[in-house]
Amino acid sequence: MRTALITGGARGQGLSHAKRLAAAGWAVVIGDVLDEDGTASAKELSDLGHSVDYRHLDVSDPDSWDSVMEFVRDEHGSLHGLVNNAGIIHVADIVEESLEVWSRIVSVNLTGSFLGLKAASPLLEVGSSVVNVASVFGPIGARGYAAYCSTKAGIIGLTKVAALELAERRIRVNAICPGGVSTKMNEDEPEGGVSDDTPFGRRAEVDEISGTVAFLLSDDSRFITGTEITIDGGLTAK
Repeated sequence: MRTALITGGARGQGLSHAKRLAAAGWAVVIGDVLDEDGTASAKELSDLGHSVDYRHLDVSDPDSWDSVMEFVRDEHGSLHGLVNNAGIIHVADIVEESLEVWSRIVSVNLTGSFLGLKAASPLLEVGSSVVNVASVFGPIGARGYAAYCSTKAGIIGLTKVAALELAERRIRVNAICPGGVSTKMNEDEPEGGVSDDTPFGRRAEVDEISGTVAFLLSDDSRFITGTEITIDGGLTAK
């Protein structure tokens, strides 16, 4: 049985990815700081007969990563997939953004992905796959999203470097760039968000992102690495 670790998997996109992989027969480890949600989500999936565990994981903390990697090693032996999905957002113009908030977003979104690659690489089997969750706000900008855009652009760059460094072990590293997605994380965004500019006229549902994640973790994408796939309802086609 293949094993995947999904960060930020207690709810939203991460939980949707966990459900998709578990249904496909993967063993899934959910990592998050939302312990109550994560425990409940893992129990829900386990009660359906899936192999799903929850572990507390602060992606900005190297010690927290070490603890989760120890659990994976003890329970599963190795990893076949990593989804660096954990992320946070804050909307403010540059002149109004605080250094504290900027640093926190960088530590979770970008440093968290770096630490995930660093910690998981020794456990990733030959032929494994990593999916880093970037955003359409990586390749393009958006007013009020300085910290978020910067981290997502950084994730795309990190993805390309990791793909080069891990290619000798045939470990693929790719990024996805979702447009607006309906999750609790974006409830505080301005009304409409990017959906008003999206040709499809709406945000994506979480399961509309999970299919691409499952594809990138599967052998069907075995010659795809170092790239980013946009899932945005046509937003960046204009």
